[in-house]
Amino acid sequence: MKFAFVFPGQGSQSLGMMAAYGDSPVIRATFDEASQALGRDLWQLVAEGPAEALAQTVNTQPLMLTAGIAVWRLWQDMGGPLPAMLAGHSLGEYSALVASGVLEFADAVPLVELRAQAMQAAVPAGTGAMAAILGMDAGTVQSICAAVEIELANESQAVQAVNFNSPEQTVIAGHAAAVQRAADACKARGAKRAVMLPVSAPFHSSLMQPAAEKLKARLATVVVARPQIPVLNNVDVSCAEDPDAIRAALVRQAAAPVRWVETMRAMQAAGITHVFECGPGKVLAGLVKRCADNLTGGAMHDRAGVEMALSIVKG
Repeated sequence: MKFAFVFPGQGSQSLGMMAAYGDSPVIRATFDEASQALGRDLWQLVAEGPAEALAQTVNTQPLMLTAGIAVWRLWQDMGGPLPAMLAGHSLGEYSALVASGVLEFADAVPLVELRAQAMQAAVPAGTGAMAAILGMDAGTVQSICAAVEIELANESQAVQAVNFNSPEQTVIAGHAAAVQRAADACKARGAKRAVMLPVSAPFHSSLMQPAAEKLKARLATVVVARPQIPVLNNVDVSCAEDPDAIRAALVRQAAAPVRWVETMRAMQAAGITHVFECGPGKVLAGLVKRCADNLTGGAMHDRAGVEMALSIVKG
């Protein structure tokens, strides 16, 4: 069988999430390494909270990177074979690049902290918003967003489709008033639901361009190697191998949509049969079948999930 790993991004974090993996030395060592890189105790934060601190972008992004790599290392420690392909949802792409040997973990942790700070600083608090549109095809959502931008052109308001999570789930982001208007318009046009998301910035929208520029400057100083395992990136749905091309894709990713449906279908086209979510949460595992009929998803959100995936790939 041919299998792939995908890594979750922001939104899959929860207080005490690493306890589900039991008392694993490799997981604690991974958190110790990340804590040393940042100069603060990530293990205490994930184990004890408070939950409000866990939800702050500047904490969530390094935490989820660390959690994904901790589970990756646990998989390796348990004798798990290498997947044929990797990908990650938004922030999760950084976890995939560490797993592939493109980025050193000690470099990636402060890099995603800077990414989080830059994203937070790009748009003043309360100015931006995101909403999940459920039960409507992506093309209709995009056309509604384009119409709202034309309506609000005099106010220079932006709203765009930014996460293509499944054929029936698209996330929009931009200025708060434009997102609300587009969400209302989607409901009026027949969307089952339009849910405003509890996030602090309009991630992956054009408003994130200042963050992309800061990321570009930082990435120029980071060592980037050629991948040991192909990584399907979010922005082009392709496997870049040249270090400069990988840097460029990460820069563009900050202010461009996450093309997750296409990512799953590209995996299927490459002969992948099973996709396992490597890290806390089950969101990506749940999206697998909704994106591509012939893929089977699995969640490694606890020790039992890791063991289950191991038994499947080893037959």
